[in-house]
Amino acid sequence: MQDGLVDRIYECSVVPEAWPAVLDEVAALAGSAGGLLFSARKALNWTASERIADVFAAYVEEGWFGKCSRRVCLMGREEPSFFVEHDFWSDAEIDADPVYRDFFRPRGLGWSAGTGVQVPTGDNIVFSVERAFSEGPVAAESVARLNLLRPHLARSALVSARMQHKRAQGAAEALIAMHLPAFLLRAGGEVVEMSPLGTDVSSLVILGAHGRLRLADRQADALLDDALASLTSAPAISARSFPVRDAAETPRQVAHLIPVQRGAHDVFGDSYALLMMVPVASDRVPSATLMKSLFDLTPSEARVASGIARGETPETIAASGCVAISTVRSQIRSVLEKTGTSRQSDLAGLLARLGATAPN
Repeated sequence: MQDGLVDRIYECSVVPEAWPAVLDEVAALAGSAGGLLFSARKALNWTASERIADVFAAYVEEGWFGKCSRRVCLMGREEPSFFVEHDFWSDAEIDADPVYRDFFRPRGLGWSAGTGVQVPTGDNIVFSVERAFSEGPVAAESVARLNLLRPHLARSALVSARMQHKRAQGAAEALIAMHLPAFLLRAGGEVVEMSPLGTDVSSLVILGAHGRLRLADRQADALLDDALASLTSAPAISARSFPVRDAAETPRQVAHLIPVQRGAHDVFGDSYALLMMVPVASDRVPSATLMKSLFDLTPSEARVASGIARGETPETIAASGCVAISTVRSQIRSVLEKTGTSRQSDLAGLLARLGATAPN
């Protein structure tokens, strides 16, 4: 995946006017006409590639957004993946759907690949690429390319959503607008500035010598060190979201490390990265959504993690997924690294505390 595109995705987090061009690039990876980003918490905000912006302005203004079942279907899937129409409906069902029949197809569209991100903060985010009906459905290999970008898109869009897609005039304004514990860091992990809610996680975050931010959870702290080191050495690495546990080993927050890139320096100065903390607990959103919304697991890794949480053996997981046992073992190693656990039993315990196998 192009490191330059990943950098531009993160620039969008606080430079919302950069989204349309980036969505164009993302759409091109899937041979599509344009890309789209919706986010909703208290209000609906959206942006799109210039080529399809007029279409989706009508989609919202004429009430088609509320009638479309695609968003509901995307939010109902636990896998951290992009999905296409045929993952939900038959050809006959698509042909009969009034949104496709009467809105998309008359405008030359009608195929898409989309993904939903539902966060315990109440932010609901949808990405999609929109493809011309004459070009046929989005292919599986295109979905795979989109999935490589999904963790970066989700992290950047979460910041945009918290700021309601508005550009802040400076770091202090941006940190306040996020309404979450957040810390601007230098390359060595020293804190440049923190949000007003940063004190809410004082039992989990330690300010050490020379203002260096440390996490009380040693496993999470090691993941933070690795993530900070990878921001410049391997920009496309996606393991930058991980659980932070309290003294009782209960996950309390999910940390997201977001590089400060390109135009984002106009807002955050010479800061190196933004560390944002999202609470695990929520009365509104079941904790099961963490598996698809907050961790950097690929679809296959998420399937393996869910199997481990259910007490299945690697052999059973391999057989049910029709894959080699060596593949499953490799995926388990990757999941352990991304979640900061060292054994399968630790992973199962972590996911049980998160309620990862509970139904949505």
